[in-house]
Amino acid sequence: MQQNSAPLTLKNKLTYGVGAIGLDMSYGLCFSFFMKYCTDVLYISPAFLGVMMAFARIWDGINDPMMGTIAANTKSRFGRFRPWVLLGGILNAVVLFFLFTNPGFAVEKGVLNVGLNVYVTIFYVLWGMTMTMIDIPYWSFIPTLTADLQERNSLAAIPRFFSGLGQLVVMGAAPLVLKLFLDSQQGTGYSLIAAGLAVCMIATTFITVTTTRERITPQKEQKSSFGEALKMLVKNDQLMIFLVTVILFNLGWYSMNALAVYFFDYVAEQKTMLTIFAIISGVAQAGGLLLVSPLSKKFGKHNVVKAAMCVTIVGYLALYFIATRGTLSLPLFFLFDAMACLGIGAVFTAEMSIFADLVDYGEFKQGQRAESIVYSMKSFQMKFAQMLQALIAGLGLTLVGYQENVHPQPQAAQNGISVMMFLIPPALAIVALLLFHTKFKLHSGYLEKVSAAVRKDSVPEAQ
Repeated sequence: MQQNSAPLTLKNKLTYGVGAIGLDMSYGLCFSFFMKYCTDVLYISPAFLGVMMAFARIWDGINDPMMGTIAANTKSRFGRFRPWVLLGGILNAVVLFFLFTNPGFAVEKGVLNVGLNVYVTIFYVLWGMTMTMIDIPYWSFIPTLTADLQERNSLAAIPRFFSGLGQLVVMGAAPLVLKLFLDSQQGTGYSLIAAGLAVCMIATTFITVTTTRERITPQKEQKSSFGEALKMLVKNDQLMIFLVTVILFNLGWYSMNALAVYFFDYVAEQKTMLTIFAIISGVAQAGGLLLVSPLSKKFGKHNVVKAAMCVTIVGYLALYFIATRGTLSLPLFFLFDAMACLGIGAVFTAEMSIFADLVDYGEFKQGQRAESIVYSMKSFQMKFAQMLQALIAGLGLTLVGYQENVHPQPQAAQNGISVMMFLIPPALAIVALLLFHTKFKLHSGYLEKVSAAVRKDSVPEAQ
């Protein structure tokens, strides 16, 4: 491979990372508020939403490696990734606005409107496809910006920080904005929020596209078909193990985050506490991401990930007991929420760096460098975990007897929301921890040998 050996400047890292703000604003609004917008404003069945969102994520799982292959084969004077980041950012911003805007369909509680369901389905699928268009090329930049393992750790923390900031702004500000509107005007509130976030997404995407260049490129032009891309993914054994690990771990956080809007509205009966939850969660995750680089230097990234998972599991379990003991103690709740999110932030940041390591590992094992194809799996694991989360939330809310806009909710619904939000996540995280500890070998000295072999075109000793 050919590379620019000059170290990245802080400006390089920041202007690349800022693109994650708009990207995750769009993601945060859709992930955290889409289901509640549909159930409480459009009166669409949560069971329908759960199944529809799951099938949309399955389609995303198919087109993620397709997008990775397209990006890998792109040849332009702007590089492989920048054209797709720009186009994806603009299209996703437009789709986001229409997804949260009712163009005039009649809405009535308990009445099925087929046209509205079709409209929501179309734009939700389009949102996922345009998110794939920007997400995979954006994160594929990381292994093309530096080959230094420690610099990757610090680089990965920058977009991860901005990513958390984007979601924090949405989670924190959206409830306050919606509070300004009457119940009958909530749809207008959602539409205005989506419009504002769409503008932010286009602006931050433009900053990244105009300031970020690939610094590491393959020595030879590499072309891959979709079939060859799938073979490369399957042959990367460590990638497959890591995918299962992060799907399990991330599914826990996705479930907790997506159900938070229901928990604070219908279980805690303190809707505005969602803003405090978002702030504390975001700050704690930021603390976790800042710890990854220095702790990895001292203890190794592999050990840091395992320790962070343990911290998250303890936080999750404590939250469950606090949330189900009767009277909710907010100080204790937010204390252990911060603990869980500290670990989550560390794991999420390490994930970005590990995917870059897996690009090197794939090149070492197969002799072909494929950043966008490997990073398509970063998007795939997120979409697959979201598919499972949508099924859990959509079908779960129906099974426990959730009733939209009813206060108080039936006790069974309150208990069900608490179980889905606080008990399922630690169970999943425990399985993820065991898998990562026993099967993932790409760490310590072996990782350094792999990286050195890729840089020098030499072959390290296999374990």
